Amino acid sequence: MGNFSLYQHELLKNHYYPRVNAYYFKQWDYHHMDFHTHKEVEIMYVINGQCIVEAEQETIQMKKGDVILLDANVPHRLLVEEGSPCRMLNIEFTFVSKEGSFPSIKELTDHSVSLNRFLAFKRPYVVFKDPDEIYHSLKTLVLELDNERAIQDPMVYLLFSQLLIQLSRMIIDKDENNQYDLSQQSNVYVKQAVDYLHQNYDRDIQIKDVAIAVSLHSGYLHRIFKQQMKCTILDYLTRLRIQKAKMLLKETEIPVIEITHYVGVNSRQYFSMLFKKYTGQTPNEYRKLVKKSIQKVNH
Repeated sequence: MGNFSLYQHELLKNHYYPRVNAYYFKQWDYHHMDFHTHKEVEIMYVINGQCIVEAEQETIQMKKGDVILLDANVPHRLLVEEGSPCRMLNIEFTFVSKEGSFPSIKELTDHSVSLNRFLAFKRPYVVFKDPDEIYHSLKTLVLELDNERAIQDPMVYLLFSQLLIQLSRMIIDKDENNQYDLSQQSNVYVKQAVDYLHQNYDRDIQIKDVAIAVSLHSGYLHRIFKQQMKCTILDYLTRLRIQKAKMLLKETEIPVIEITHYVGVNSRQYFSMLFKKYTGQTPNEYRKLVKKSIQKVNH
């Protein structure tokens, strides 16, 4: 994928597998690393001791059980002071095009709401405390990578997929414990969805198209949209189309059959049925009544 970001829309659009490019256990007794970047996403896990990670002009104190997930191309450095050693486990990974029968990251997000939400975060880094669950998965993955058959072994992909889902759940839980403002983020997604509908109502739209446009799992988008807008995405789209149709019927002489296509409905019969359901009148009846009322006002 070239310069890969964990939050790149491409991950939810096409099919990719995770690939570990580097991994190592390291005991740091004293080390002042220069700021650097790399194309891989990095997980840094503190096994024992303490250290400092500097990223995005922030100084992050880390100790045993702390984990930091750094996105690709984020400038960062590690500082370990003399007399205060730190043992760490690091993994650097990116993604490659799917070539096997196992689910891609996109397919995993179709079945994991937490992973889908996590991949939409777009944060340069996330820090959290691990209750040993992540360390166990990281260690098992590293031991499997050490196996000579690792390149061909499906266990590596299965373990890494498990790790990604565990990470996403922990980070989402942290969000729901008010570490981040999820409600505000949900507002952003719903606004993006509404904007997409207003810009594309003249096309044949399905919920999955809206979900792809805002980089969310369709089920999760459906829930937050209904919660905030008090109607489903389909209801909103239909009402929007009826509103646009009413404007065209009132203000123009465009034939009903053409207005049907103007508002993204392929069948005149279906459009007439929808219009009557929402207005109590057929399109032609609405146009005639509007014209009569305008004539009365003019006279």
